[in-house]
Amino acid sequence: MNSALLNPVALQLNNPTVHTLPNGLKIIAERMPVEVMSLDIWARVGSAIESDEINGMAHFLEHMVFKGTDKLRAGEFERRVEERGAVMNAATSQDYTHFYITCAPQDFALLAPLQLDLVFNPSIPDTDFEAERQVVLEEIRRAEDSPQRRSYTHMVEAAFERLPYRRPVLGPSSVVERLTPQQMRDFYYAWYRPENLTIVAVGNLPVEAMIETIVENIPQVFHERTAAAIATLPAMPESAMAGSDPPSSGTPEPAFGQVERHEFTDPTLQQARLMMTWRVPGLQHLDQTYALDVLSSILSHGRTSRLVQDLRETRSLVTSISAGNTDYWVQGLFTVSARLPEENLELVEAAILQHLRELQTCLVKASEIQRVRTQVANRFVFGNERPSDRMGLYGYYQTLIGDLEPAFNYPTIIRNVTAEDVQEAALRYLPTDAYSLVMIRPESAQTTVN
Repeated sequence: MNSALLNPVALQLNNPTVHTLPNGLKIIAERMPVEVMSLDIWARVGSAIESDEINGMAHFLEHMVFKGTDKLRAGEFERRVEERGAVMNAATSQDYTHFYITCAPQDFALLAPLQLDLVFNPSIPDTDFEAERQVVLEEIRRAEDSPQRRSYTHMVEAAFERLPYRRPVLGPSSVVERLTPQQMRDFYYAWYRPENLTIVAVGNLPVEAMIETIVENIPQVFHERTAAAIATLPAMPESAMAGSDPPSSGTPEPAFGQVERHEFTDPTLQQARLMMTWRVPGLQHLDQTYALDVLSSILSHGRTSRLVQDLRETRSLVTSISAGNTDYWVQGLFTVSARLPEENLELVEAAILQHLRELQTCLVKASEIQRVRTQVANRFVFGNERPSDRMGLYGYYQTLIGDLEPAFNYPTIIRNVTAEDVQEAALRYLPTDAYSLVMIRPESAQTTVN
């Protein structure tokens, strides 16, 4: 075993210890002087590693993990967590899944072993599989009934032609209805392996005590199973592996060569939706994302930002507008989204393009860069106040980047982004004559999908 103490350069707010087990599993622990403990188990397992034939498996598995182990009956974990006044939950995304619990420090030694048993040795019983399938199918139906979810689906399906980020994390009902317990066990054994897992503990206990509690309570059967699987991974069942190369093996899609327009109608909407999207670098090219983060803040973070000030505050063309740089592992998306009266769609699209042209031809003023730097630094500080905040920060960066230093150095990196960097990013990644455009109209109109 080896432990490494990380000393961030940018801000001395964070001082976690990273402890690596011989099998590659990482444990991150940090003491904070607040009377709470948070434990989060991260897996680099999300919908992006699924084949089309098992799309939705990672999320369905997240549900089935809570159905117990050889030691815990279904529902017992939740009951014991609630008895101690603790809270727990889980979430699945395209690139990761995580399971977390927040409790009082004195309850950590009691509840942490239960959570570790649950995640590292789930039984995935046949008896509960069908009932939980119905829960997942209802979640899919609710998502399909959500105008916001439908808008997002239209956007990513238009933005990605090939990459699995275009598919729903929950999976389609037609696929989830056919998944079997054995397929899920195969999927779990294939992907929930030490090298794909990170355990994060933050709160008011000695770091050594946190690490010791975790190490001693990882089920022995997990160590035995994963050690035996090292030599047999190529022979893993096709139900878990077929067409499911890890995200790191994906190749980004080329930038759009022209404007690709997609129009839909949604009678449940009160206002139209406008979404303009560009394919940009993802987390595997992290250094190329920082200027885009600054650019998105210049455009829409706060009432004084360019798009908000112009299109909402001054001209009242939109009800809301935002720009964001979404970082998936293989590839990111830079998106400008607006809610607006239908009659303003073309006018707002043209205005957004004009703002991008200004960023491409004129250097951003020093005052704007300084405003963004201050915002980012303060968000970093405010986002480090609670154990759950740091737990999420550490888990995310270690799971997807494999390194915590970029998280600590983020404010410093942003402070070093220049006006020239912003201009270069706008020119390189956000051409005004090549992007994906999704318009969703609230009223009946001709639907065209390019």
